[in-house]
Amino acid sequence: MASTGARTDPLLGFRFEVMIESLPPAGFSECTGLQAELEVQEFREGGLNTYVHRFPSRLRHPVLTLRRGIVDRALWDWYDAIIQGDFSRRNGSIALRDPTGAQTMVEWQFRGAFPSNWRGPELNASQSTVAVETFELSHEGLTRTGA
Repeated sequence: MASTGARTDPLLGFRFEVMIESLPPAGFSECTGLQAELEVQEFREGGLNTYVHRFPSRLRHPVLTLRRGIVDRALWDWYDAIIQGDFSRRNGSIALRDPTGAQTMVEWQFRGAFPSNWRGPELNASQSTVAVETFELSHEGLTRTGA
């Protein structure tokens, strides 16, 4: 009889929490932009026509896009302060939790973030959808801890 090992299922992407320095923990319905892209620089060596040398260059992080139903003013107030000239960067994290929500399985920490874009809800009197606002956070990089 064949023995079976312990099964490890992939983590589910629906139970996460966003924490931003000096703001209360926030629940979002969607988070995108957890991405890092290493730019590649090509070097064509003279006399060598069989391939092109490729070297790592700069690391690029796109903006984090956070969507949620409108519940409070904390993020808007931070964005509005920046518009008014009070520029402040904040660190934060996005924690992916286990199915029970009790334990953090993976956490991405971002640093030096500020809201660079805000989009208000699409309002339509003929629909009964949640009013969703979107924030984009520009940041200086991600680190990952956990699984």
